[in-house]
Amino acid sequence: MAKYKYIRSARIIEEGGERIVNILIKDNRIMKILESELSDCPLDTEVIDAKGLLLLPGIIDTHVHFRQPGLEYKADMFTESQAAVAGGVTTVFEMPNTNPTTTTKEALKQKQEIAKENMLCNYMFYFGITNSNIKEAIGIPKDEICGFKLFLGSSTGNMLVDNKNSHKELFEKSPFVITAHCEDEARIKANMLKYKREYPNNNAPSSIHPLVRDVEACYLSTKYAVDLANATNANLNIAHISTEKELTLLQRGKIGTKNITAEVTPSHLWFSQEDFERLGNKIKCNPSIKSKEDRAALRKGLREDKIDIIATDHAPHLLEEKEKPYFESPSGMPSIQHSLQTILELVRQGELTLFQLQEKMCHNPAERFGLKDRGYIKENYFADLVLIDLNQEETVTKETLLYKCKWSPFEGITFHSKIVSTLVNGELRYNQSKIIR
Repeated sequence: MAKYKYIRSARIIEEGGERIVNILIKDNRIMKILESELSDCPLDTEVIDAKGLLLLPGIIDTHVHFRQPGLEYKADMFTESQAAVAGGVTTVFEMPNTNPTTTTKEALKQKQEIAKENMLCNYMFYFGITNSNIKEAIGIPKDEICGFKLFLGSSTGNMLVDNKNSHKELFEKSPFVITAHCEDEARIKANMLKYKREYPNNNAPSSIHPLVRDVEACYLSTKYAVDLANATNANLNIAHISTEKELTLLQRGKIGTKNITAEVTPSHLWFSQEDFERLGNKIKCNPSIKSKEDRAALRKGLREDKIDIIATDHAPHLLEEKEKPYFESPSGMPSIQHSLQTILELVRQGELTLFQLQEKMCHNPAERFGLKDRGYIKENYFADLVLIDLNQEETVTKETLLYKCKWSPFEGITFHSKIVSTLVNGELRYNQSKIIR
């Protein structure tokens, strides 16, 4: 394994434009960024000729469910981290609704031990909040977790926190970013009861999902969380924003200028409720995919810096689980392998610029969660990098999927870009369609 790597003639994106550079990597960090050729490469150097291809910082996905421990029949850290690096993702933040849930220090330690042996990318873990574990949570050292996950609406894993005193204590005392799943539980239960009465034979179409988990359910819960964060000056991150109405609660501004931020998924930016007719439960997720108008507003919210981070909420289930009747089918979908390509399509359509993509998927996640020396292509930063061909088409097929569940709502879509290589800490983990362990 070469001590040095030399990436020749790569195109990088900067706020003022773009340029072609040559990058020398030593061990796990970027040693030099040069506009001219390096005159004397060290002897032990592996050369990667980029030939003008796009080079981005590795994608930082701040919201994934890799299902291990306890749910390995759906996914595990090795299979899903393979899919991650194949999609240009070099760092993931994994969620706590596993089995056991990551709501104790012991469970966190267990997960960390599994990750050491199985993850192909960088990783950090969220610590899940319950009604009764806040004292233990706030005592965790800062370098052991990426933040707290708070379920204000129940979802996969049944980790609902419904005690308002617990909410207040957490927001007042948390030393970490609190990432909140915001859906109003009472409204969802009322809507669910209504539609179960309307479809008593368990034959409800999946298209009712945006009516069960509707705009108002999202807005009420997000407003509650935002008001509480404003009152306590807590560091709040709203997970998977899905509605235009929620955007009225958010402020425009660059990362670092506000204590309340928001993330959006590529799935909510790509699909709309019309797609339920074609894809059914495959796009059933919480919060739900909503209208074309909501989708357009989310894209605009990214451009206007109301939404700060793009994160997948990658959440695999077996296909046979998803094919159950609507009320029995679990929410969530796999998406990490094609998240970058999805957003590159939006760039191609003029919805975002390449620099905005880089901000929302690389810079902002690193800045918001305090990832030192990551998220940028800079000297002395970790060499987390992804090389992309913007002129090569790639069609998503079942055969190319690396998820354990072996399905994707993106199957059949042809993207106008291809991930060529992914480096994690200076080591090639994916190159020319092959995983390198």
